[in-house]
Amino acid sequence: MATHSGNATEGKNDSEKPVTSPLQECYENYILIDIGANLTNKKYGRDLDSVVQRAKDAGVQKIIVTGTSLRSSKEALRLTRIFPGTLYSTAGIHPHDAKSWTEGYLDDLRDIASNPECVAIGECGLDYNRDFSTPDMQREVLEKQVALACELRKPLLLHERDAHKDLIKILEKYKENLPSVVIHCFSGTFEEAESYIKMGIYLGITGYLCKDKSDNGVRKLLESGVIPLEQLMVETDSPFMYPNTRASKLPPHVKEALTERSLTFLQRYCTFQRNEPCSLPAIVEMVGAFMRKGPEEVALATAFNALKVFGLSH
Repeated sequence: MATHSGNATEGKNDSEKPVTSPLQECYENYILIDIGANLTNKKYGRDLDSVVQRAKDAGVQKIIVTGTSLRSSKEALRLTRIFPGTLYSTAGIHPHDAKSWTEGYLDDLRDIASNPECVAIGECGLDYNRDFSTPDMQREVLEKQVALACELRKPLLLHERDAHKDLIKILEKYKENLPSVVIHCFSGTFEEAESYIKMGIYLGITGYLCKDKSDNGVRKLLESGVIPLEQLMVETDSPFMYPNTRASKLPPHVKEALTERSLTFLQRYCTFQRNEPCSLPAIVEMVGAFMRKGPEEVALATAFNALKVFGLSH
């Protein structure tokens, strides 16, 4: 908290209280936007009202609810009508579900995505780590969704795991008409991040940075200064990616950057089994510590990026 410095004003005594500026007061809560939360997941059950309210109390002003199947995309859109101005949605088929694609899916996705509350196409992409759908099927379904994003001029929210080169090839095919692209929950290598950044692609950072044990991954990316704040966003990927702030390999200076307020939300309401959007302040504080930047700066920059890319109403 800031105090007066310089020459004391005549008549003031030692009991003078510290002065808080209006700017500091607005930072009691960070200004945050969670660009990826799976609030249609059954783990939220009947307490979604409380989950959303806790997020607001923690400073998370807007949340994008990710669609990963036709059903969840419809449900995500429905939730935006229940929490207008707070929840937004995406419409997409996750690579794990690419095998379920049938004739008519594209028209259904187009209908969902044409609603103003639906702000992106995705979560779609490629995942060669688990291969729940064949790589050929994943590529085919992804291309259909990239083309749809180009048609509707809506951003792409992409999932990529162990498929960097093939994802780049597909995006390059559409580069003349490609909208903004965000890599959801980035967990790749430093070199992969560099190539995305050079293409003007945004990277979403989650609590994964707590368990990143690679010497060439997300932590190195943040510490190196290679990624500009202008291409960074933050997300919880709730109910997944719980940010384990007690992780043994989390550097001391990162743990020290965590405030009592953010830890209260994290430890009181979030678990490994069910993360919540109210954990976002802790993620922002850790990102700031790795980048050697203030959490307020990270919060404001990432919120601005989300507002701009997804066209969220102020």
